[in-house]
Amino acid sequence: MDAVSQLGCIVCRNMGMGYVPCEIHHINGKTKKDAHLQILPLCFEHHRRGEENPIYVSRHPFKREFEKRYGKETKLLEQVNELLEQA
Repeated sequence: MDAVSQLGCIVCRNMGMGYVPCEIHHINGKTKKDAHLQILPLCFEHHRRGEENPIYVSRHPFKREFEKRYGKETKLLEQVNELLEQA
């Protein structure tokens, strides 16, 4: 999880904003097997601020709109894993 958090927010990165400090988001909950391997680095705004606006939308509670704007969580996870392999 430390290596993932060092990547910074994956959405901000994809938006060309460079490194933005992040929180860890578990895409399939925290208690399932291997849950800590299925995580995304998201900044507070993209993770859980709970707002939807023209600039950003948070994953909680707007999963559908979040994925519409930024891509499916599974695709973002693939990107995160590729970045980790390159590091």
